[in-house]
Amino acid sequence: MPDTAAPQSPEPAPSAGDEYRPTGRTVPTRARERAAYDRETVHSILDEAYLCHLGFVRDGAPVVLPTLFGRLGERLYVHGSTGSRPLREAGGADPGLPVCLTVTHVDGLVLARSAFHHSINYRSVVVHGIARTVTDPKERRIALDAIVDHVVPGRSADSRPAGTKELAATAVIRLDLREVSAKIRTGGPNDEPEDLALPHWAGVLPLARGYTTPVPSVDLDPAIGVPDYLTAL
Repeated sequence: MPDTAAPQSPEPAPSAGDEYRPTGRTVPTRARERAAYDRETVHSILDEAYLCHLGFVRDGAPVVLPTLFGRLGERLYVHGSTGSRPLREAGGADPGLPVCLTVTHVDGLVLARSAFHHSINYRSVVVHGIARTVTDPKERRIALDAIVDHVVPGRSADSRPAGTKELAATAVIRLDLREVSAKIRTGGPNDEPEDLALPHWAGVLPLARGYTTPVPSVDLDPAIGVPDYLTAL
């Protein structure tokens, strides 16, 4: 999703240069060499994901919810029902809702000679911050279009915009990209030297995302063909 389509509200203060500033929460305790903080890497991982997991504390216990999201520049947007607990709390009397948002891509299954060294190749992003309710009507519409287009680029222009009642039933929260890190694993298994002669297959089983032929709705007018933005996928 391009950074040029920015919401009509002030952008958060950026970190120095083209990287997010590491913090105590974004520096991993293990495999620190896999961590990345540059914006290009973080944005590419976020933009390729369909689903995020939004974590917060409710009644003293952790809760993690899978949900769709969208990115515009240095902000992430999540939407849901106005009756949703986290979305209500993000707009309460307190200054927003502390959250942790994550996305993960699994790129391959790493099969080692030993059970201990089995792993996965992955790309992940973790975002810590304060989620706040979006109240400006113009920013809300931009955010909702961004969420739709995040799943299928170009889809918001090819669908009916939300009506007044639908907008009233929909809440949007915003999370600024400030305390952010990516973590990436690539390559083959890390077997112990003494295990290399064992008669067990070792290597990587790659995983790839793909699309099959679009299936039209049973009540779709036959004259409406598959749009270009879907065939492009």
